[in-house]
Amino acid sequence: MSFKDLSIKNEYRSFQDNIVLDFYIPSLQYAVKYDRAVGYFSSTALIDITKGIGTLIKNNGKIRLVVSPKLSAEDIESIRIGYMNREDVLQNCLLKDFNREFNFFETKRLNLLAYLISNHYLEIKIALIQQSNSFGMFHEKLGIIEDIEGNVIAFSGSLNETSNAFSHNYEAIDVFKSWTADWERVKSKQSVFESIWNNNVNGISTIDFPHAVREKLLEYKSNDLELDLDENEYYYLKKMAVGTEEIKEPSFPLEFKLRDYQKKAIEQWEKNNFQGIFNMATGTGKTFTSLAAATRLSQLQNYNLAIVVVCPYQHLVEQWVKSIKDFNLKPIVGYSSSKQKAWKERLKTHVEAYNLGIKENFCFVTTNASLATKYVQDQIKKIDRNYLLIVDEAHNFGANNLSSKLPTNAKFRIALSATIQRHNDIEGTESLMNYFGETCINYTLEMAIKNGMLTPYYYYPIPVYLTTEELSEYQILTSKIGKLTHINKNGTHTFSDSVKMLLLKRAKLIAGATNKIHELEKTIYPYKDASHTLIYCGATTINDIEYNEFSPDADEKRQIDVVVNLLGNKLNMKVSKFTSEESALERETIKNNFVNSNHLQALVAIRCLDEGVDIPSIQRAFILASSTNPKEYIQRRGRVLRNSPGKQYAEIYDFITLPMRFEEIGNYSEREINSIKSLLFREIERMRDFTNSAENSSVSDKLIKMIENSFSLYKGEIPTDEFKEY
Repeated sequence: MSFKDLSIKNEYRSFQDNIVLDFYIPSLQYAVKYDRAVGYFSSTALIDITKGIGTLIKNNGKIRLVVSPKLSAEDIESIRIGYMNREDVLQNCLLKDFNREFNFFETKRLNLLAYLISNHYLEIKIALIQQSNSFGMFHEKLGIIEDIEGNVIAFSGSLNETSNAFSHNYEAIDVFKSWTADWERVKSKQSVFESIWNNNVNGISTIDFPHAVREKLLEYKSNDLELDLDENEYYYLKKMAVGTEEIKEPSFPLEFKLRDYQKKAIEQWEKNNFQGIFNMATGTGKTFTSLAAATRLSQLQNYNLAIVVVCPYQHLVEQWVKSIKDFNLKPIVGYSSSKQKAWKERLKTHVEAYNLGIKENFCFVTTNASLATKYVQDQIKKIDRNYLLIVDEAHNFGANNLSSKLPTNAKFRIALSATIQRHNDIEGTESLMNYFGETCINYTLEMAIKNGMLTPYYYYPIPVYLTTEELSEYQILTSKIGKLTHINKNGTHTFSDSVKMLLLKRAKLIAGATNKIHELEKTIYPYKDASHTLIYCGATTINDIEYNEFSPDADEKRQIDVVVNLLGNKLNMKVSKFTSEESALERETIKNNFVNSNHLQALVAIRCLDEGVDIPSIQRAFILASSTNPKEYIQRRGRVLRNSPGKQYAEIYDFITLPMRFEEIGNYSEREINSIKSLLFREIERMRDFTNSAENSSVSDKLIKMIENSFSLYKGEIPTDEFKEY
């Protein structure tokens, strides 16, 4: 792009225009050369000259600056009588302006200025009006900017390079463009500047910038350099603007409206002293509700509020960033592979500036893993003013390794989750409640479907039976678990690490049941030409020779690889894995191809879609592996129920694992039947949950009754005895 692509006016006036944001920065971002002659010098003049030149420097551009010092009557008299030579007087005059403390932003820009000088991007000369032995102030106010195509903008007028001129005085500039009828005026002003620069104008004395002043500037050079205008400086410039209404941060997006249930959640949170839990079904706007709450709190705090957002995965961070920007915030994005390479330094300086009151607010968004690091923990602990902590998928922080990382100095708190209750973890759930406070809203999936926030769905349970070998292994594992499990005085169970390993092994056995692949092939076959299909696999393997033929060197084959092979090679479907193994860029490409069904029909995922990934166009899901943990299956169901144009309903095919066929039950003893009842109870519990909100509840109700009757279970309820516990 070039200057010709910009909307450049013929004049700018400070009470009508923001000259810095409307003219300087847009013009300088395409520049390769910037010449400026101004009538007054100060340290802020040098600071302000650096605004907007990040791209100019990246373009290897050059800046030439002609300034004039403000000489006192004593300075002029000293030169006239020869008490001091001219250069010494000028040097002392210029150095005086550095005898003060600079604020956070000024120090940053002085660092940039030192960088420009030391790397020969910037040359400065001093100009004085000289008549006989008399010296006066150079008043020329002229600027010339040139882009890579040779287009030139020349401007002149009353604007000096000072913060006072940018913010308080009434200033105006006239602008001339070389590609218009103004070209002669542009040539004339270029000629004038060259003459001044080369000391070829009668009555004007142009000399080199004093060495001592140059060295003084270089003292501000540090390694913490940012060429681009960051959000801090943008905010700073907005505060300097006159004639434009200051935009507070954060602020509500245009045409943004809260739904009634979101308003009630925020009102209750406010009543709870701005602490609480938003327990909301997937797809009902948890992110926007929390950001709206943050905006409300910020307003009440007169916009003096820091916001820290934490979420499980990097891809969720990026989704949050998009929403955060909608609320007029430009967050620091902190995780291991963040595009903001200097995010750690930025977090540190933001915390310091916020504590000192230099900065009124900032926003930091990070992952669970990055929050837990010593560096981030140390920085967060240093915040000594009010800040709001928002934790997405907060149920994760009930785990011991994460609960200790929740900061104690966060006065305001929001926990977001569709399933805040942790499965088989009473202590973890209580820990979350103690930290975040009361639940402000319980917005269920049924409510969301009824109110049109989510898509109605049809639920089809698909019975899958264990093989003889799998059933035997299941019974052996269950027996070991029972012998090693201890019952506490309060009736709950204590699971040792060895028991937890056995439970995990048994869960993987169920998730990877061989017959699931056979049933998937039969069930998905009618949809082999359809699109927008999702298949959830378990993080497990298939122990079957028939399916290991695709990997002759392995004894086991991952279930996800077997499914991809089945769909892609046997059914000729356009299919792709969607897992943590794919990079963020690859996953984004896969998502885009999935939306465009001509490129991709089906996604095969493990857990990468469980928390927060939005692909609303999913029409149907085949769930091969789903634990009894409500967190997992509620989130997976939520992925399928997102609204999408043209999507009237969704379909869910849930593969229910049963120990044996109904007609074979008589072949097993009562003891053997009892050993597999825990599996039946868990599968029924999930089926009931799915059935309660489905459009076709009669289908699964029939299967539930068959299981209860055939296996002599407690009908109509899930017992709280040892069968359910393990």
